[in-house]
Amino acid sequence: MSKDAKQGPPGGGSTLCDLCGRPARVVGPMIEMAPQPPKGESHLVCGQCLQLGLNVLQAQQKTQDATKLADLTIPSPQDLVAHLDRYVIGQEAAKLTMAVAVVNHYKRLTSIAQRDEDGPFADVELSKSNILLIGPTGCGKTLIAQTLAKTLDVPFAVGDATSLTQAGYVGEDVESLLLRLIMAADGNVAAAQRGIIYIDEIDKIAASRGNVSITRDVGGEGVQQALLKILEGTIANVPQAGGRKHPEQQYVQLDTSNILFICGGAFVGLDEAVARRIGRRQIGFGSESAFAEEIERSKDDLLAQVSPEDLHEYGMIPEFIGRLPVVVTIRHLTEDQLVDILLKPRHALVRQYQKLFHMDGVDLQFTDGAIRAIAGAAHKRGSGARGLRSVVEQVMIPINYRVGEIKSVGRLVVDEAVIAAAGKADVGRLIEQAKAGA
Repeated sequence: MSKDAKQGPPGGGSTLCDLCGRPARVVGPMIEMAPQPPKGESHLVCGQCLQLGLNVLQAQQKTQDATKLADLTIPSPQDLVAHLDRYVIGQEAAKLTMAVAVVNHYKRLTSIAQRDEDGPFADVELSKSNILLIGPTGCGKTLIAQTLAKTLDVPFAVGDATSLTQAGYVGEDVESLLLRLIMAADGNVAAAQRGIIYIDEIDKIAASRGNVSITRDVGGEGVQQALLKILEGTIANVPQAGGRKHPEQQYVQLDTSNILFICGGAFVGLDEAVARRIGRRQIGFGSESAFAEEIERSKDDLLAQVSPEDLHEYGMIPEFIGRLPVVVTIRHLTEDQLVDILLKPRHALVRQYQKLFHMDGVDLQFTDGAIRAIAGAAHKRGSGARGLRSVVEQVMIPINYRVGEIKSVGRLVVDEAVIAAAGKADVGRLIEQAKAGA
């Protein structure tokens, strides 16, 4: 707020800054600071003093952030994999590759912060290596990235590539991904600059092949082009709110050079491109379920041999592929792995439901046959671990509804017949069985 009441020397007729002592006619409008006890006097500060103070604070913040980055504790790849094992079932090769890539990324950041000019490798610059995750839906891509960020205690943001368009078109700009990371860092730009961004459904922005339209491919190659700079590293102007066309829009500058980008997608049909390149055909015999698992294994084996040429044939431009040098493939989950997912992780679905019922004073148990039936039903749906929650939610809705009656018994056992009923289980039978067992 401008203030003109505080006058300078007699005859001057000008407001003075309380810090530098210069008049308003020289330094411009003043800001009145709120009165502070015990005297309760207000103070006037000019814009130049405020800017100088801001510059000093920013310089101090950068020094502090560099110190924090240099002191960042980076676990070993073995420790990271051991932590991932608590949450992610299977995917051993993917977890190993991801752990090594993430550790190397943060080693690069600490080397930049330390600036060890006396060391034997002072002239060696470590390159940035973003990661491309390829694999079916519901098999752990997002979970692996999220768990790594949580372990390292760095900001983490998730974005969907399908919502992105080229600048000037209806949809989200690529800078919206950076805004989410800043928000995840509680507005701390320095912390956001060492965070992790996971871009899901990246295969959906593959360039359309054989497109004869003369219009721009706003959802495909155009988005890939827009992502190139932030993947490589640039100073991006991130709109804080309201979009770029907002009349009073303010921007935050964010350096993306040290942000780790992990891009994930199912890439449906990519295995066919690999098969054409290596001249392999899929042949299977046996029962329907065995044949289905054989096909899944065959697709996984093919994706493990993916090359930049295959990704280019799929519709990813060479420049985009080059900025994702670490390629990790995720395998389909087997029925046995789905059983383990139900029981073993810290956030296992069965344990979550047991906790919910425990809060109501009910001891909830699942028989081995029920666990196997849930895993089998989810495996048939082909949606990976996500299918497990769908099956369990459908089964447990009528049981949850009558939890008040179950409280009086204090115990409930879910068997294979309940799973087969698919949400139409005879809850009364379960209550009577619990009473008889008690």
